[in-house]
Amino acid sequence: MSDRTRDRRASTLPYALIGPAVLALCLALGYPLVRQLVLSFQEFGLAQQFGRPPEWVGLANYRELLGDAYLWRVTARTVVFCLVNAVVTMALGVGLALVMRAMSTWVRLLTQTGLLLAWAMPVVASLTVWQWLFDTQYGVVNHVLTQLGGDFQGHAWLLRPLSFFFVATVIVVWMSVPFVAFTVYAALTQLSEELLEAAEIDGASLAQRLRHVTLPSIRSVLMVVALLQVIWDLRVFTQIYILQEAGGSARGTNLLGTYIYRLGIGGGDFGTSAAVAVFMLGLTVVLTAPYVRSMLRQEREAP
Repeated sequence: MSDRTRDRRASTLPYALIGPAVLALCLALGYPLVRQLVLSFQEFGLAQQFGRPPEWVGLANYRELLGDAYLWRVTARTVVFCLVNAVVTMALGVGLALVMRAMSTWVRLLTQTGLLLAWAMPVVASLTVWQWLFDTQYGVVNHVLTQLGGDFQGHAWLLRPLSFFFVATVIVVWMSVPFVAFTVYAALTQLSEELLEAAEIDGASLAQRLRHVTLPSIRSVLMVVALLQVIWDLRVFTQIYILQEAGGSARGTNLLGTYIYRLGIGGGDFGTSAAVAVFMLGLTVVLTAPYVRSMLRQEREAP
């Protein structure tokens, strides 16, 4: 076998190995995306579910949505909810990871076990517990706040949008913090102790070491975690939907995920629902683009 043939085979081998995985990924993700895009240009309602051919309406669904003031209220609500949850989750997760680094072994193991149990708990099961905690008549939260002197006897947390989203934020952050804490702690374990000791010897305070040494050293990990957190918080559905079914006002608390569900499954307007889903995909790209650009720039600048 000539050297040229051997080199050609060596250069094509990686592509041959990843080819099946890429093909499976394209089929698994590509078909639903294309189907949804086509559906967004059609009128597809209850009649189409019983066999009537869908009617091609072009951009009519998008024009209707762009003129819908309620969609823009839901979009603004979704973006604010996403950013607030992402910021709070990152702050608590990074802080917890830093604290775990300073813990003794046994205390850290107990903390990590608790975080792992919270993270592994099924969403519906954990939401059932949270509903009990915030229950109007028998909730522990109302009882404790009343005992502390507040007027929370019979307070309905889910009836008002502001308190509804406070409860939703508590639940979403509680479910998300373990992932951030574990990931950032793993990055901190790879941090050079000699670098931190050198900064301490040079007179840097704890805050200065954190700002100028620790966080910049794990910046790439923080960027990836923040990117994932924004995507996940933008797509929150289960927590909002179950809280709405437990007593919240759907129209006053809809996010894009629940709005898409109620348009399609609830209202039978699958064409408009698909158009909102495509709009949500574009919104996700817009919100995550700065993170992606920053990550690419950091990778280019890396030695």
